[in-house]
Amino acid sequence: MQKPLRYKATADTPEILFDIAANKFYIIGRSLPENSYEFYKPIIDWAQEYSKEPNASTVLEINLEYFNSSSIKQLLLVFLALEKIKKDGKETRIVWYYSEDDDLNKIKGREFESMLSIPFEFKIS
Repeated sequence: MQKPLRYKATADTPEILFDIAANKFYIIGRSLPENSYEFYKPIIDWAQEYSKEPNASTVLEINLEYFNSSSIKQLLLVFLALEKIKKDGKETRIVWYYSEDDDLNKIKGREFESMLSIPFEFKIS
């Protein structure tokens, strides 16, 4: 079993927890790393490895108050690893949190939803 992946939040990067044993998967905070490829690479690698032997059910919670354009592609790559789980017949879902007054964040979540076969659930944070 993979070790949990934990990142503490900084002013420019989100808090991340991917923990198989606890069945907790989330990305919370702000995502505007200086080099989004470098920041997200170990997360994408972890998610791709997890997709080979996932839990019966995987729910990824996304609660980003802000994310820059370079983070969008990296987030999509994380989601694509989860989409493989869905295509392999396991329950997979993304819960997308957004502020009630942040239409742009909700729209971005809907755009991700339209690109993927993973069900999205939208919640006001």
